Parts: sequence; structure tokens; C-alpha cells
Amino acid sequence: MESRDRKIIALRGETLGTLTPQSSAEEIFQNQTLRPILKFQNDLFIQVFINYAVKQKNVFFDLSPEKKLVYIENVLQKDIKLRNLLKGMIIAFFTSEEYSVYIKNSSNLNKRMMNLLIERLRSQVQMLEK
Repeated sequence: MESRDRKIIALRGETLGTLTPQSSAEEIFQNQTLRPILKFQNDLFIQVFINYAVKQKNVFFDLSPEKKLVYIENVLQKDIKLRNLLKGMIIAFFTSEEYSVYIKNSSNLNKRMMNLLIERLRSQVQMLEK
């Protein structure tokens, strides 16, 4: 496992965001683990979302820019299958130690994960085209 963990950390890169002595354990996990994984997996998240939108009868592509932002948030909050797929894409890049931390506080960390992913997709809405 040690070899896998080292390779994963090297692959996804350095901590993103600022850590201070006052940072909570969740903030540290977010900046050391979640943000680098989200950045690393970004292109794949975009492809997955586009594929999802196409399978949903292309409704997303005809929306105004403002409604697209709302659509992204609603879908990621309400479509359990899509949420689980995206969570799996993130969790797959956890080290063994990070997974141990995650399972102790999965509810709060899942919220952070989805909020970060929603913001990431919303900030790149122009890339979400067929």
C-alpha cells in the first residue's frame, strides 16, 4: 500500500489553498486531499457531466447561462447516481490514511466534496458544451 499511496500523492500534486494553525481538520483535508484530486480529475468531471446532460435529453444545453448554474447545483445535489459516481472518482485517489480519515467524518466531507465540485463545474460552465 505504501507504494500506491506515494504514487497517488505524486500524481495529484501539492496542497492547494492556505493552511494555518487555526485550520480545522476538515479544512486541512479539503486543501491537502480534495482540492488536488478535483484539479487532477477536472477534465474527466467535465466529460462525465456532458455525458450526463446528453443522456438527460440535452435539456442543459438549451438553458440560459444563469439557469445552467442552477441546473448544475440541483443535479449534483439531487441525482444520487451521479453523486455516487463523482464521489467514487474522488475517493479512488485517496491514500489509505486519507480514506481512514474520510470514513470517520464522511458526511461533512461529502458535503465539502460536492460543494467544491459544484463550484468547479459552475466556474467552467462555458466548457460544458456538446
